[in-house]
Amino acid sequence: MTTAHAPLRLDGIDEADRRWRPVLDPVERTAEVLFGLIMVLTFTGSLSIAEAGRNDIREMLIAALGCNLAWGIIDGALYVMSTLAERSRNLRVYRGVREATDMVHARDLLATVAPVIASVVQPDELRRIRERLNELPPPPERAQLNASDWKGALEVCVLVFLSIGPVAVPFMIIEDPSTALRASNAVAVVMLFVAGAAYGRAIGRRPWVIAVSMVLLGVVLVAVTMALGG
Repeated sequence: MTTAHAPLRLDGIDEADRRWRPVLDPVERTAEVLFGLIMVLTFTGSLSIAEAGRNDIREMLIAALGCNLAWGIIDGALYVMSTLAERSRNLRVYRGVREATDMVHARDLLATVAPVIASVVQPDELRRIRERLNELPPPPERAQLNASDWKGALEVCVLVFLSIGPVAVPFMIIEDPSTALRASNAVAVVMLFVAGAAYGRAIGRRPWVIAVSMVLLGVVLVAVTMALGG
């Protein structure tokens, strides 16, 4: 079924989609889980099993919990800032192409957001695009955040915060610190592997190759973070 042209949405999502569609894509979700895992592993990796008691483990878990919550909030705020910045840039390009009289200038503007498309579009084609854009309602004066953006920020915060859960569970249910640490590390490796496989599918690569690479990357990043005093 064909429909009439709908008003252009600068966020690219209509109201029906926004209610049901996840805000973060698989790549973004994988990145947030990896970030949260690395934060937790810097705490569990610094635990001295030979000297650790139940109080030390409890303090470590509290510290990791607080750290992941703080970074989840910070990462959520950065997500909102990044979203607003990107939408503002898109709006400037949209307004610039819509109002341009010089097609070379219009193509330069388009190249800032879609360089490949700008490199092949011809002046006559761009002129027709500009004419069609002028048939649409005027764009807003400035970019706005919407409920979907705040939902995305909440998803970021929750993913980073909840990453501590599976890794922390062994310390809560296993009395022996050494056994708990080994179990916790095993859980972390599995989570890294699963996140890597999901990322591999999202980018069209072999999931198991990316999964193994993600485990190795996580180990290296944790080692570097701990070596630098993180």
